[in-house]
Amino acid sequence: MAMSNNVIGAINFVAVILSIPIIGVGIWLLNGQADSCVRFLQWPVIILGVRSRSCLGGFHRRLLENLMAPHYVPRSHACPRDIFASVAYLEYRMDDFSGYLCRRVRSSFKWDRIRSCLSQTNMCAELNQSYRMAQDFFNARLTPMQSGCCKPPTQCAYTFVNPTYWISPINTAADMDCLQWSNDQTQLCYNCDSCKAGLLANLRKEWRRANVILIITVIGLIIVYLIGCCAFRNAKTEDLFRRYEQGYT
Repeated sequence: MAMSNNVIGAINFVAVILSIPIIGVGIWLLNGQADSCVRFLQWPVIILGVRSRSCLGGFHRRLLENLMAPHYVPRSHACPRDIFASVAYLEYRMDDFSGYLCRRVRSSFKWDRIRSCLSQTNMCAELNQSYRMAQDFFNARLTPMQSGCCKPPTQCAYTFVNPTYWISPINTAADMDCLQWSNDQTQLCYNCDSCKAGLLANLRKEWRRANVILIITVIGLIIVYLIGCCAFRNAKTEDLFRRYEQGYT
């Protein structure tokens, strides 16, 4: 009995340790330029870690349901990007995304807060320091957010002056984002759907990295859960035999 109780105590301790990587992933995601502007993403991950720890401590049967809770990860269809032969960077569209975060960024109230935050970062200003010539910029491997927020869409046919300043073409009807572009350094393409899509693409990229840690942690928690069930059952069996030997049954 004492041995089984010690095992159960050790399992609860291991469950706490294994929940730390989940919480750490949430904190790590918050540190990115994109993620610092969508703080609502942090708390579901941290809550997930706390819930998974508490469920394991009590041998909750719905552990797997709690562990698989992060349905807010952006999902995409087969081809979430536009590829142009004349440039090296990719461009993304809102139509290629769905899910929880997609609905959040489509909300004008939510996006106004995110846009204001993005405009205060230096991700676009860095491009002006790195790329002076048009060809160097077109050959650059931009991040999804830089591609979507810091320049007009390639199909708009704007003329390059510098990475965040472009001369408008006569016809801007190729895409609604063409009309949204502004050379005002506090506006740029932060109102564009391409910026929203770039944010989602950036989050999805980081989530793929985070998922590796989460999957390993989930496997570890499942193993601990199974061991805990065995220890708990053994403790009950030992208690039953002890009572039987003492004549209580």
